[in-house]
Amino acid sequence: MAVRFAVLGAGRIGQVHADAIARVPGAALVAVTDAMPTAAEAVAARHGCAVRNMEGIAASGDVDAVVVCTPTDTHADLIERFTGAGKAVFCEKPIDLDLGRVKTCLRAVATNGGRLMVGFQRRFDPDFRALKGVIDAGGIGAVETVTLTSRDPGPPPVEYIERSGGIFRDMTIHDFDVARWLLPEEPTHVFAAASNLVDPAIGAAGDWDTANVVLTTPGGAQATIANSRRATYGYDQRIEVHGAGGSVRADNHHTTRVEVANAGGYTRAPLQDFFMSRYAAAYAAEIAAFVAALEAGGEMPTTGEDGLRALALAEAAVLSVREGRSVAISEVM
Repeated sequence: MAVRFAVLGAGRIGQVHADAIARVPGAALVAVTDAMPTAAEAVAARHGCAVRNMEGIAASGDVDAVVVCTPTDTHADLIERFTGAGKAVFCEKPIDLDLGRVKTCLRAVATNGGRLMVGFQRRFDPDFRALKGVIDAGGIGAVETVTLTSRDPGPPPVEYIERSGGIFRDMTIHDFDVARWLLPEEPTHVFAAASNLVDPAIGAAGDWDTANVVLTTPGGAQATIANSRRATYGYDQRIEVHGAGGSVRADNHHTTRVEVANAGGYTRAPLQDFFMSRYAAAYAAEIAAFVAALEAGGEMPTTGEDGLRALALAEAAVLSVREGRSVAISEVM
């Protein structure tokens, strides 16, 4: 029998997950809810599901799992509520913006005997998984450096910035998770530099729009992350991993794979424009992995602990920028 889902929040990311559920064999979208009824109704019309309120979904006998796509400051409460109601929970990152609140939430999930997966979709991108497979098979020897480039086409509205927790907790957190996934051991130190080069309003809101981060492990392996809220050429997402025996790279996705060569030079199609198109396959793959974990009863592929550790790296990065020094993860954990 299919795993029956409800989507909590019908905004941009909720729509992405509703589409992903529709693409996954063994998954069925039963219900959707949103504080804006018209948003929920649009998703319901597209996928043929019911519109219900939170109370109705929590009490529903025909909902096995919920996907939390509401604002970040509601995530922890909803995780506790729905695991307490006997629903499996897939929650978009982060669980919360406060490490203490995340720890409290994870203890509640354990007390409830709940199943929780945190949404770090980049681990499920086909190219990135192939890159990881090369590393795991020993194709480049021992990993020495990981280089991650992640640049958005343009900044989000300042109103979003003010609620998101800032660039490190909202944007770089994906790169922190990928770095942990690819490095041979957990990072123990973070050094970050950040500035405002894109939009002065972001700086006025207390955040940065341009950042570089270096993570260091006990054995000396490093990950370097380059972030920007502006890339005039599209959504820039690249990984290169260098090892003792070689390197492996995953390049950007273009809107087509066609390249034209003539007397004027070489021309390629533009990059995909944002995460909804670039990671469409990854969103479907992570929902499929969630369904598989529920059916098998095994550990979730991206856990609450993964969410906690990525947020700890973000907290260390913020402290590093503010104090101009390398920060040990133990200082924030």
